[in-house]
Amino acid sequence: MKLLASFLMAAAVAALSLNVHAQSAKPDLAKGSASYGNVCVACHAADGNSTTPANPKLAHQHPEYLIKQLNEFKSGKRKNAVMQGMVAALSEADMANIAHWLSEQKAAPGFASDADLVRQGERIYRGGLADRGIAACAGCHSPNGAGIPAQYPRLAGQHSEYTASQLKQFRDGTRANSLQMTGVAAKMTDQEIKAVSDYIAGLR
Repeated sequence: MKLLASFLMAAAVAALSLNVHAQSAKPDLAKGSASYGNVCVACHAADGNSTTPANPKLAHQHPEYLIKQLNEFKSGKRKNAVMQGMVAALSEADMANIAHWLSEQKAAPGFASDADLVRQGERIYRGGLADRGIAACAGCHSPNGAGIPAQYPRLAGQHSEYTASQLKQFRDGTRANSLQMTGVAAKMTDQEIKAVSDYIAGLR
């Protein structure tokens, strides 16, 4: 009985310690906004809704995903000369603050541009291409493109040009920070990439 009581007490102390640590490590949204304004705003716009099709919209993205990408730009695991320069001086706290501030910003809707492409893109996004072993995008990124927090990014409304460029980079190996996405994109044609990217742009 004494052993059980000791174990329960130790567990309670550990839980309290973790809770205190979590509270002390809470992201500072004001600092995140300031850091974002100093480092990111020129490419991604004041509220994270980039108006440049080659630059991704970051507003309302899952913070865990953003933190992972920032760390991988910094380490060189994800290659991009501009981004590597931008994140070089950011600390872990800076990255967390920026990511959590962005996650609180409202995402601007996007729009698909080609009705024929949208129909093909919807088939791929929702059902995949079973004959070639291409999984449905909705399985990981959800039917409405909301993604799954801490696992898969939000895609809804993303610029089709940006999405297509990332799929092609996964396909040719220039972006190598997701084996899962490399495997999917490796089997896709330019037409299929264009179609699914256009469909994603119109998701709400």
